[in-house]
Amino acid sequence: MTTLDTRAAPPAADHAPRSVYITSPEGDTGKSTVALGVLDLLTRRAERVGVFRPVARSTDRTDYVLELLLAHDAVDLPYDLCLGVTYDQVHTDPERALADIVARYHEVARRCDVVVIVGTDYTDVAGPTELSFNARIAANLGAPALLVVSGNGRTSAEVRQVVEVSIGEMRTNHAQVIGVVANRCTGDLDEVRATLTGDVPAWTLPEEPFLVAPTVGALMEAVGGRLVVGDEELLGREALDVLVGAMSFEHLLDRLSDGAVVITPGDRTDVLLGLLMAHAASGFPSLAGIILNGGFYPEGSMGRLVEGLGQRVPVIRTDLGTFRSASAVAGTRGRLSADSQRKVDTALALFEQHVEGDALLARLELPRPEVVTPLMFEYDLLDRARADRKHIVLPEGADDRVLRAASTLLQRGVAELTLLGDETSIRSRATELGLALDEAHIVDPRTGELHERFAAEYTALRAHKGMTLERAREIVSSVSYFGTMMVHLGLADGMVSGAMHTTAHTIKPSFEIIKTVPGVSIVSSVFLMCLADRVLVYGDCAVNPEPTAEQLADIAISSAATAAQFGIEPRIAMLSYSTGESGSGADVEKVRTATELVRQRRPELSVEGPIQYDAAVDASVARTKLPDSLVAGRATVFVFPDLNTGNNTYKAVQRSAGAVAVGPVLQGLNKPVNDLSRGALVGDIVNTVAITAIQAQALAGAAATASSAADRAAADQKGTSA
Repeated sequence: MTTLDTRAAPPAADHAPRSVYITSPEGDTGKSTVALGVLDLLTRRAERVGVFRPVARSTDRTDYVLELLLAHDAVDLPYDLCLGVTYDQVHTDPERALADIVARYHEVARRCDVVVIVGTDYTDVAGPTELSFNARIAANLGAPALLVVSGNGRTSAEVRQVVEVSIGEMRTNHAQVIGVVANRCTGDLDEVRATLTGDVPAWTLPEEPFLVAPTVGALMEAVGGRLVVGDEELLGREALDVLVGAMSFEHLLDRLSDGAVVITPGDRTDVLLGLLMAHAASGFPSLAGIILNGGFYPEGSMGRLVEGLGQRVPVIRTDLGTFRSASAVAGTRGRLSADSQRKVDTALALFEQHVEGDALLARLELPRPEVVTPLMFEYDLLDRARADRKHIVLPEGADDRVLRAASTLLQRGVAELTLLGDETSIRSRATELGLALDEAHIVDPRTGELHERFAAEYTALRAHKGMTLERAREIVSSVSYFGTMMVHLGLADGMVSGAMHTTAHTIKPSFEIIKTVPGVSIVSSVFLMCLADRVLVYGDCAVNPEPTAEQLADIAISSAATAAQFGIEPRIAMLSYSTGESGSGADVEKVRTATELVRQRRPELSVEGPIQYDAAVDASVARTKLPDSLVAGRATVFVFPDLNTGNNTYKAVQRSAGAVAVGPVLQGLNKPVNDLSRGALVGDIVNTVAITAIQAQALAGAAATASSAADRAAADQKGTSA
């Protein structure tokens, strides 16, 4: 058998996928958090991102780290392809195992532009031996290593010592270390990072207890229990604390906290009933679960009473005694897994806040992409929204999708949020779902100072229509009107609604209150169509059934502005069933007139029309039909002649070409309001909020520019007068 050279091989000349090997010198470093953050970062620069796990515990049980990474939207690889070998194979024949790892890795690499490789978990062999083997793998794969060490319970000096020893071991085995992450630090982050300053960059992440919190379901498995009452769905909630409730309920009550699991003897019905009542009562903590030990469960009328309370909190029965139950629960450690969106959001937020992504990408020498994939575009939306956080109101606070999206948006720092609805109900449901909404503002549109203020303002706005204060009070109690009034009065920068309401319900208030931008006669919409390699703008596909020539011109100008807001150079194609001067008829003339209006009103815009779709997108067709056009074959903004054409076309492209349709994005309003589909997914809501925030940024920037210009003009006038 041939022994592999342990020196890192140079990359192949042409298709040499970049890779990064994430490894640790010990277990429990939180390496999966770093791996997820690196994977998420790389999706912003690469079209095809892969993952590889060189050594797994076994092939009988799935590897949870690999499952986590494969669940990322950017990865499209089968599980079995991404596995190398098992620990048993390493023990049996290390050199053969290494050869198999290299071969398996290259099967993945051939399909990818960049590969995230996650080293071993220290569940088997001794530390120094395992780190050496990881270093040899990294060297043979030609993959630079990102070293992850634990700062949990260590001083900065102790962390530095671990890093120095580990880097020495890695270099002895010919692995290149390009960076260090001290994760789970319980000390001062700046102090630890300052200590690690050396010839490779270092970053520090704090300890986050939530990431290691086990789920209620994991605790049930640990005690060998079974669910007897409550909602099975809530077994996925994280247990943030564990209490043994063998004392009187009066003393236990003061020790309860949100997300706690209480272990209590099954024959203490007084404690069980007290816990269920406290969980349901306003102002008391929301429990994650109750474990009844000793094999007891209330029988007869007492059991019927417990079940009749109708609480959704999981009540679990186990035959273990108090001590063994508590010991089993205490030994259960949570994992970062794909089925906990809050944990994923928390991990990504930690990585984004504490690791300089551009610096890490520079170390990997990953070139900037020439194409823009849907995921790249979506991540760019989040980054741009984060750069200047805006305040967005979400009127549908009773919808679980909205709550989940709000949790993601807040944890990722995308926007400041206000949810409309009953605060007690919203926070209770959010806690039940294990969501993080502590930073959200929650306003009840039916009560309070804002209700009266909005009613008075709406009465004044609609006085010409005979509006009365009494009727206005009723109208502004509607969540759509209330949210629109918040935007109108500057209490929020934008609004996103429609998950539970019709388009008319969402946008009609904006027509009455916010109104259109000066010089624009019509509110319209676009879809941002994310194809495999670029993003196009389609309008109007959602609002206006039969626009006139003047309205088409407005739609084109608004669509060009929207494209520019999202970094798309606007080249406008005014679509029709004929190209150039080849056709005639009322529909063609409407588009021809609209095109001339755009040229007259905005001569700096690149616009072509009438033009057929194939001539707009295909360079070879464009050379035949419009050889001198600056837009033909290169169009980025497509204006459809009517809603029927636009709506059908966007859906055909979405389904046939596998495009991601982001929108509809409303345009032409003085302030941003956007509508959701009632079938919107959580990701759709997240993207729409980010889009709304970016629109608000653009409007704020335009207002600041106009104000500055006005100030300069006033100063010039004053100087002239003097």
